[in-house]
Amino acid sequence: MNFRRFTMITVLAAAQVMSTVPVVAESQDWTTTTVSSSNTVPSSLEEDPSSLTGESGLADGVSADVESPASEGFTAVDGAEVVSHDGDLSGGETDEASVSHSDATEQESITSEPSEGEPASESGQTEGTAANSQAVATSSASGLAAASAPNSLVLLMNSDVMYHNGEKFKAGQPMAVKNGVSYVAIRAMVERAGLTLRYDNQTKETIILKNGNELRFTNGSSNYKVNGETRAMRGTAYMSNNVFMVPLTAITQALGIPYSVDQPGKRVILDLARMESGSGQPGGGTANPGTGTPNIPGVGPHDLVLYMNSARMVQSGREYTAGQPMAVTNGVSYVAIRALVDRVGLRLTYDNTTKETIITRGNDVLRFKTNSNVYTVNGQQRTMKGAAYQSNNVFMVPLTSITQALDIPYRVDQPNKRVILNVSTKPIASFTVQPGEIFAGQTRVRYSTSAHSPVGLDIVDERWEGRQDLFHEPGLHTVSYSVQDSSGQWSDPYYVNIEVKAPNTPPVAMFMTDKKEYKIGEKITYINQSYDRDPGDEITYRWENNEPAFFTAGRHTVTLVVTDSHGATSSYQQVIQVSSEVMYTRDEFNHMFTEIGDKFTFNGLEVPSMNLVPITRRSEPALLIRSNSPETVYREGIVYREVGVGNTRFMIHHLNATGKRMKMYVVATNINNTPARITTQYTGMGGPIDIPTATGRASVQRYLESMQSADSFKTISLAPGESRVILDDLSRQSLANGHVVSMFADLYTDSPIRYDVIMIDEAKDPIQKLPHLILQPVDGVHNRGTYADATRIIETYERVGDTPARIAIGDRVNDPNLEGFDGITGVPQSNSGNFGVLYKIKLHRVAPNTLITLNPRGGRYMGAVMVNGNIINVPNSGAVAAPHEATVLYRTGDYERSVEILFTAAPGSSLPVNLLLQPLPESK
Repeated sequence: MNFRRFTMITVLAAAQVMSTVPVVAESQDWTTTTVSSSNTVPSSLEEDPSSLTGESGLADGVSADVESPASEGFTAVDGAEVVSHDGDLSGGETDEASVSHSDATEQESITSEPSEGEPASESGQTEGTAANSQAVATSSASGLAAASAPNSLVLLMNSDVMYHNGEKFKAGQPMAVKNGVSYVAIRAMVERAGLTLRYDNQTKETIILKNGNELRFTNGSSNYKVNGETRAMRGTAYMSNNVFMVPLTAITQALGIPYSVDQPGKRVILDLARMESGSGQPGGGTANPGTGTPNIPGVGPHDLVLYMNSARMVQSGREYTAGQPMAVTNGVSYVAIRALVDRVGLRLTYDNTTKETIITRGNDVLRFKTNSNVYTVNGQQRTMKGAAYQSNNVFMVPLTSITQALDIPYRVDQPNKRVILNVSTKPIASFTVQPGEIFAGQTRVRYSTSAHSPVGLDIVDERWEGRQDLFHEPGLHTVSYSVQDSSGQWSDPYYVNIEVKAPNTPPVAMFMTDKKEYKIGEKITYINQSYDRDPGDEITYRWENNEPAFFTAGRHTVTLVVTDSHGATSSYQQVIQVSSEVMYTRDEFNHMFTEIGDKFTFNGLEVPSMNLVPITRRSEPALLIRSNSPETVYREGIVYREVGVGNTRFMIHHLNATGKRMKMYVVATNINNTPARITTQYTGMGGPIDIPTATGRASVQRYLESMQSADSFKTISLAPGESRVILDDLSRQSLANGHVVSMFADLYTDSPIRYDVIMIDEAKDPIQKLPHLILQPVDGVHNRGTYADATRIIETYERVGDTPARIAIGDRVNDPNLEGFDGITGVPQSNSGNFGVLYKIKLHRVAPNTLITLNPRGGRYMGAVMVNGNIINVPNSGAVAAPHEATVLYRTGDYERSVEILFTAAPGSSLPVNLLLQPLPESK
């Protein structure tokens, strides 16, 4: 038989990303991929390590979503054309033009059966005729040698058949040529070449990973990324029958895969053994002279390589051993902290006072505690994904707590089970500039520098550009700072743009008064007329001797000093002339003109002789739980326990003296066989701070404020036997040693509920800890107890205010103490001062021009009062003292008024107090 020979221009095959399937395992309806368990690498990071580098999260050999470009089926395609390949695979030779099957003059008629051992052609033709046998026999010696070499991948041109180590596989699509560029199904080569495939659903990129190298392809794009660098391909990636096709050379060039073209044999042979080593030598990498440690492809000269589930570390060609292997605990990757900081160039210390392990790099300070998942970065708390712990005297912390805090880039090489930290050896320089605002020709600039070497070298030199201690020209000035380490290496310059403003203009102080001359006791009105010429400049004011009235005749100098936000000042003085004529005495003036919430001084010895306002007293049902002893808590425990039902009020006031950070909780337990409901009505909390009177005032103020809000009610349900923390504001913050917390809360329950007020370590769970807590004894000084009828209504319909009168609160005589018992011991208790009692005082007829004030009788007082719906601080600043000070609450004006006052004693303050009603002097 006469055979005509024709020239076929080769098509080169590329990597296919899903696992390829041996022919013996194929079926005609194959639609799913094969997962190779031997190639699946378990994650050793907190999350899937691929997610840390933007990968899709699939383990090696596991398919991406079927909707992604990389999710191809395994269906054979017949009828592949004989087409030309792109010239870059032919070693620079120029092949003849392609010849189609329809060309009668060039097409070979092949009728013989395939010869033994030769693959069948997937195009419908068969190989094995005498001519084909001859063609195979004339294959180059180098091509045959490569094909028989260990770990070689043979791709047949214009076919979906490939051979790997002598075993036959099929690709999802045949090799193809489009516009002179050879394409391969990307999934076909992945498992054979030991690559890893990912698909990024966010960026819509198909990703190939090998030895730390990353290739990213996008459907419809002629560009791809190699380790973040954009490169151009010879053709555009595309989809064909749900198979993602890319130019073969995009993969071989990026990953350094050697190959040869066997033109007579119509095949391309990829030397995967040399690609794996990255050295050009079959079988693996070369050893670093003198260390015996292999070089690692894709790793920088100073990168730190951590091996998963191993104590092995490699850096700069040298191998190190950590005190403990890199480990995974509850899905979190841990490293031995000392081994890591030694390699990254950090400094490790231990604080015996705080029991903290400290990492320092330049100005950055990280503090860790054993068994805590909270650490601090430059003083700010952050939460780790797991708690630090000790293992065989080695301190282990989550790897990402260090990399994130110090911004150390890293990548995860999942196939090789390693994490690679990008450790730079350049020194690092930085600086800050003070003050925040700089004015041309006026501001001396202070520079604070920071410099360090990541590998611990000394800083031996520095270099500035653009630095000036006094800038004379306004505008933007760029200053750079660089440092040099002892190896001679310079840092990258650190730049700061300094905005120099035009010179600041000092403010102008000025004021005037409404009159030139005043009488004794006459109110003076000061009109501030100060200003600043600089736009946006803020001014603060300081007055000297600006009394609201003077009570001696003569000349009185008043001074106003103004300061702008840049520290420039100006002052102005004016002399006030006061005649000898008297308009008001000091007491009269204070009664007439003291602002609401402010205090004044008077003769408090006259108060006990004032008449008592004729009142009626009654109570509303409300159970008071007063938790106030031991007021100073020295150890964990239950400070109060009680069962309440219906309307219940809490008054809580305690100081932490345990020596460590604690939290307070109220735990509610349903002691019934049926569900119970708790409705929180009004709450107010003060603290935690170290000033008892201030926490008490804040709790009362917020308690009264909650009564003004319609959104304050909140209902929860408790199952039978269930315990739950309530009053979340109380436990939201921890108490430092010496800090105080105060709280008021009104609740309503439809069933009896047991309440436990507890103080425990901030890290402990209150529900788990509750059964093991001791019941704390009283301190013998302060009061705790349970008291019924804790809402007291005081009322009068008689006209009051025409003559001086008073209402006594918390004095035991005119306002009897509530009587109750200790909920823990059962011992009878008397509520001294009636702390926790809510007083609703209703004065139905208050005379015109009546002054209402609060006068303490037992000591210093800081609190809040609601008068006709308005909350008044008592006083506006500081405290009001017994017995000669009073705070103004209300003035009735020219008409008779009804006045309603809500009062509850502020924890930390002293009782009793008196409400004073006095007629105002005649207006002049």
